[in-house]
Amino acid sequence: MADLPKGERAADRAIARAIARWFEANARDLPWRLTPRDPWLSVMSEIMLQQTQVARVAERFGEFADRFPTPTAMARASVGDVLAMWSGLGYYRRARMLHACACAIVEQHDGVVPDEARELHSLPGVGRYTAGAVASIAFGKPKPLVDGNVSRVLLRLHGVERAADESGVQAWAWERATDLARASGKLVATYSEGVMELGAMVCTPRAPLCASCPVSKHCRAHQLGMTDRIPKPKTRAIRKPLAISAIVVTDRRGRVLLEPRPASGLWGGLWQPPCVERDAASPISLAKSLDALGVDGLIETQEKPTRFEFATTHRAVTVRVWAAKAVHADRIRRARGGSAAWYSVDSLSDLGLGSAQRRMLFAAGIASPGPNPGQSRRQSPKVEPKDL
Repeated sequence: MADLPKGERAADRAIARAIARWFEANARDLPWRLTPRDPWLSVMSEIMLQQTQVARVAERFGEFADRFPTPTAMARASVGDVLAMWSGLGYYRRARMLHACACAIVEQHDGVVPDEARELHSLPGVGRYTAGAVASIAFGKPKPLVDGNVSRVLLRLHGVERAADESGVQAWAWERATDLARASGKLVATYSEGVMELGAMVCTPRAPLCASCPVSKHCRAHQLGMTDRIPKPKTRAIRKPLAISAIVVTDRRGRVLLEPRPASGLWGGLWQPPCVERDAASPISLAKSLDALGVDGLIETQEKPTRFEFATTHRAVTVRVWAAKAVHADRIRRARGGSAAWYSVDSLSDLGLGSAQRRMLFAAGIASPGPNPGQSRRQSPKVEPKDL
């Protein structure tokens, strides 16, 4: 990276120490920040925090720690158990990867989280950032970590007016993060967590709190009045359309018919009402949906569907939901295959249901749209996402 700035050893030591001391005085009280740090809870928290608000994870982390206090405890559970507890956290692939990670730790490391970044990186769901975070924070290893918050801090420190995803910038950020981790010495654990906290709470994307920043005197962007221009905005990908026709079928006992989605892909492994999907802006008609699902003549549907929009990271989803009554409950279950089953409303909280699937049920008058059907949604305070 010949055109990008490099650090100096003395300046790096000063920056790392200032961030570590600031963190010791200003760290938020979060449930995974134990003394001493528990390596497995560190792994679990880092995977849960990927692209999810800190407040939402903090709200749910205690129940995960109680249910799965060790890798062995999670490995003994099914992936369905983990998905059910994960409901409402989004990005459900992480739940499957967390379960696979626990199984790998049990099978390959006798249930003990490895302390080397290379071995951590080989675990399912553990990328370079998570490996560096766990190695440095839980084990005191001088390993770097770079996420969106750290990239922003580094770009502003050096006055680099580029987007974090621009070619070459991430390689440079990892080089600088490596220098700073090494310069932090015995303070590497508090430095590593501190630089993430600094980006989340002080060096924020908009209106950074430079007066409260422990390294503002080292910051080129602050000195040049360029904090509002660094980093440049990322290029946002256009969400592809996806249209879903959902048929929410209930039987005479008030049970609802649900079936699992394919294990991979969007909402992989979660439960849903029978659905027809296509890559288009508008769902197909009710008649075609019934024919595609193989339930025509087996149910009675309402005349008008409920419609809602739903956005994922990569998809702009349009959903139409028809409420229906089963005419032949046994035949419709057989028509949908052996994996479809009838569930009472009270049992829905034991299943892995995503936000979109809960809204389908709510649109048909079943349960609530909250994190667990039948329970109201608890509002989390607005906190900057960990990974921006």
